[in-house]
Amino acid sequence: MIAVIDYGVGNLFSVGKALASVGAEVEITHDIKTISRAEKILLPGVGAFGDCMKSLGQTGLIPEILHEVKAGKPLLGICVGLQILFEGSDESPGVPGLSLLPGMVRRIEAPKLKIPHMGWNSLLVNEPRQEKDIFRDLPNAPYVYFVHSYQARPRTEQFVTAWTTYGSLVTAAVAKDNIQAVQFHPEKSGEVGLAVLRNFVES
Repeated sequence: MIAVIDYGVGNLFSVGKALASVGAEVEITHDIKTISRAEKILLPGVGAFGDCMKSLGQTGLIPEILHEVKAGKPLLGICVGLQILFEGSDESPGVPGLSLLPGMVRRIEAPKLKIPHMGWNSLLVNEPRQEKDIFRDLPNAPYVYFVHSYQARPRTEQFVTAWTTYGSLVTAAVAKDNIQAVQFHPEKSGEVGLAVLRNFVES
């Protein structure tokens, strides 16, 4: 069973429906016991970094999420659910993130392009791909759907698993141990997005 964390932000039902369509048992939940017995965790997020951290903090779930992930439970973050895995963001100065990944979230620098970066764009997936990788078996340069003004900047690029190009290289996905996260919305990315979710479910 995959626990989709319900803290009042994110496309919860779209994500849940997409996961169910690729064979997952899904529970959208803010219950600590449900998260504890789940095999995997999905952390969604939309809107501002600070608002997401405030809403997540109000649920009282942060200690349980940190405990489960540090114990080795697989986690997939989506959109701002990726960003809050880091230490903090320029979008919300002084608001700490979950600090599960080292680094900060910075505003996209694309002077000649509109911000937010919104719409379909191709991925540059790092090679080689691992068996547990959410990008395994995907075609080269697949297109996915983005909506964001900020990007993660890990302290070391070894945690970046995919990039996209928007004025310059922009972080599209990260991974470290049992944590994987994507800046794009797989639930809005057609067959490619479903393949990413299927790989997470089956890994």
